[in-house]
Amino acid sequence: MSFNQEINVETMTTPAPRTPLNITVVFRKSYAREESNGSLKNISLSGAFLSQAGEPLRAGEKLHLNFVVGGRERTIQATVIWSNSYGSGVKFSHQNNRDIQIIDDLIYFVETKRSGSKEILNKIFSKVA
Repeated sequence: MSFNQEINVETMTTPAPRTPLNITVVFRKSYAREESNGSLKNISLSGAFLSQAGEPLRAGEKLHLNFVVGGRERTIQATVIWSNSYGSGVKFSHQNNRDIQIIDDLIYFVETKRSGSKEILNKIFSKVA
């Protein structure tokens, strides 16, 4: 989905298609001072899967997620929807269109990087064959 398309996050009732990735994040609970490390394993405009070590997060907890995309630090708010021993499903709490743009940029960055790698591999395999 392009950032040029109008998105009404309030009416999103089904999860958006997920994009697999592995990006390091630093997060903290909205009421906490200490930060924790984790990684996003998949992402969509509506939410993500957050893998983290230690005590599982609880459903309903609000988080501040920090990550770097293209050399720029980004912050987005999210709410834990579910949690298990592997990690947590989080729903993004978009405050404005800028928040949606941050996620859209991250998805674009991951997909572009992935397609670039595929092109390089295809060139290598075509020369080897």
